[in-house]
Amino acid sequence: MNAPTPHLQQPVQTYMLAPSKPSLVLPVGSCDSHVHVFGPVNAFPYAEPRSFTPADAGKDTLFALHRHLGISRCVIVQSACHGYDNRVVEDAIAHGGGRYLGVALVPLSVTPAELQRLAAAGFRAIRFNFMKHLNTGASVEDVVVLTPMLAELGMHLQIHFESALIHSLGPVLQQSACPVVIDHMGRVDATLGGDGADFQALLRLLEQPLFYVKVSGIDRIDATPPYQHGIARAQELVAHVPDRVLWGSDWPHPNHTHVPDDGVLVDALAQFSANPAHLQALLVDNPQRLYRFAA
Repeated sequence: MNAPTPHLQQPVQTYMLAPSKPSLVLPVGSCDSHVHVFGPVNAFPYAEPRSFTPADAGKDTLFALHRHLGISRCVIVQSACHGYDNRVVEDAIAHGGGRYLGVALVPLSVTPAELQRLAAAGFRAIRFNFMKHLNTGASVEDVVVLTPMLAELGMHLQIHFESALIHSLGPVLQQSACPVVIDHMGRVDATLGGDGADFQALLRLLEQPLFYVKVSGIDRIDATPPYQHGIARAQELVAHVPDRVLWGSDWPHPNHTHVPDDGVLVDALAQFSANPAHLQALLVDNPQRLYRFAA
């Protein structure tokens, strides 16, 4: 992670304290497949160095948000501001009543014993970032070397990258021994349309059954509400691979251009597909199959 700069040490409020109540009634068992938890820092200190310092957004706030939105299952992704100390997510999983699972951050030197411990604690994947503000210095080739260990444990790989990198990362990731989940629609620029080179490369990569994609971040790939360009890209992905799409709110929205309304993000799901079976797959069936929530 990059060394911090002084202004980044002031905690930044990244989420709405009172998001709107969505009008969309979600299917029973709906899963928010991408969130983070931050702190509270008195119990779970932030890593040093780090590239950003968010305000506390702990598990109790997350649980309350999901009750408000009508979400009953969730996958919490370890944040770079907590580094490789995954205890903050592990604690949330332990208090989530079996309805919360996790994705860990680990170094390339992670041991099989640590991966086994994480899997037993409810972590279903490990994540690597290939973003300038979150760069861990790992090569994609070294990451793929870890995948046989993940496969043995029933875990998978989650990858977050700058959109232009799909052309170089994609061929290497096809060598993975376990499923690969691509974050936030590959961080494409949604305003370039469905014919954009990076988005077309994403569609081609998803033709390989190894790959899943999170149709999260309509508000990241299109920074202007009501996010119609982002919704359009999500529509195309849901239609392209309806059995390998996942959705996440990305709460509490770190490193963002603005603070989105989580109720608005949930209501946008109604536009992802006119087929109720697709929404059921996106929110319930696909995450159940990949993350293996308890009945």
